[in-house]
Amino acid sequence: MPNEFRMMTIHAHPDDESSKGAGSVAMYSDAGVIASLVCCTGGEEGDILNPAMDLPEVKENLAKVRRDELARAAEIIGYKHVHYLGYRDSGMPDTDANENPDCFANAPLEEAVERLVRIIREERPHVIVTYPDDQQGYQHPDHLRVFDISLPAWEAAGDSSKYSESGDPWTPLKLYYTTWSRARIEALHNMFLKLEIESPFNEAWFDRPSQDHRITTKIDVSDFSQRRTDALLAHATQVDPESPFWFGLPSDKSAEAYPWDDYILAFSRVGPIGNETDLFEGLA
Repeated sequence: MPNEFRMMTIHAHPDDESSKGAGSVAMYSDAGVIASLVCCTGGEEGDILNPAMDLPEVKENLAKVRRDELARAAEIIGYKHVHYLGYRDSGMPDTDANENPDCFANAPLEEAVERLVRIIREERPHVIVTYPDDQQGYQHPDHLRVFDISLPAWEAAGDSSKYSESGDPWTPLKLYYTTWSRARIEALHNMFLKLEIESPFNEAWFDRPSQDHRITTKIDVSDFSQRRTDALLAHATQVDPESPFWFGLPSDKSAEAYPWDDYILAFSRVGPIGNETDLFEGLA
């Protein structure tokens, strides 16, 4: 892996970087790729899911606590740089947080796109990973907004006529959508059953629309399952260490059941590529 390669992932909240594609970033970072993270919000509206962290001093300083957690997780995964887009967590629809003018969902689109363009031009990634166009399974306003700004920023970053005061133009070469495949859910569910452990995957998981037919790229991250687990645990407010969903399977059994991170190659400036096993395929 040439050490001049760079990648960027764009996420909505602290902890999303650990639950989506952390194994891939860890693998590439260890191979010499410079990885940067854009976190669009501070995660101020996240519920405290770990009873041990449900404390007054944590609640009063949740934004700082979550920032510190993200710093630890990013170090574990191997991110070189972490950028905050600077918006407040939007919460869920029909909540007070979602009406806050400072929240990400209410930010002027052009403003948010320019902020992202500035970071892309600073980091100069060859590969960008963001959220997909189809998010029927989980329609959090901030996750939807990540997609809304990612494509305009992908197009504008290399255009010298756009946002001329936001850095020198840089043209990324590939843009991916991260996704949790139906095959992954089924494989993990079956491993729970095989080990005679109660599965956290109920019928609602299998009622979600499948995007498996769109997957173009499968990255073998079986050697990085524990890194992903450790990064998740760094988000002590957001992740209950007793959660059967995240930690019901030992890391090695989770990797055995489904060793891949899945991606959809959405846009490529290096030509059409199918059935990839490397996000940087076609760039060398």
